[in-house]
Amino acid sequence: MKIRIKDNSIRYRLAQGEVTELVTLGETWSKCQFPSGELVYGVMATDADEISSAFENSKIITKIPRSLMNNWDIDQRVGFDKKTDDLYILIEKDWQCLKPRTHEDESNLYANPGLQPEASE
Repeated sequence: MKIRIKDNSIRYRLAQGEVTELVTLGETWSKCQFPSGELVYGVMATDADEISSAFENSKIITKIPRSLMNNWDIDQRVGFDKKTDDLYILIEKDWQCLKPRTHEDESNLYANPGLQPEASE
């Protein structure tokens, strides 16, 4: 899972396995280890009606309504977002890059719709 934070916005990008984990188990988590501690972040299913996010005890917890996740692992929806007075939250499937990066394993990412299969001659 990738997370990007800029000012008052937070963006999650989930690999295929993480989307499946979220849909089937109701949560998915990642962490970034620092010398002085760790930052844990993840997405959890909730019975609430709206997407929300909170920062508690060095943990970023984003909640998404279960109703939005129905079949998300097998359908074409890219993701979900929510704008509050304080924060913009975006949760989406992570796609392979248009130009492959040698230092990244993209085997568990979704096929980028911008990638065209090479024509055979």
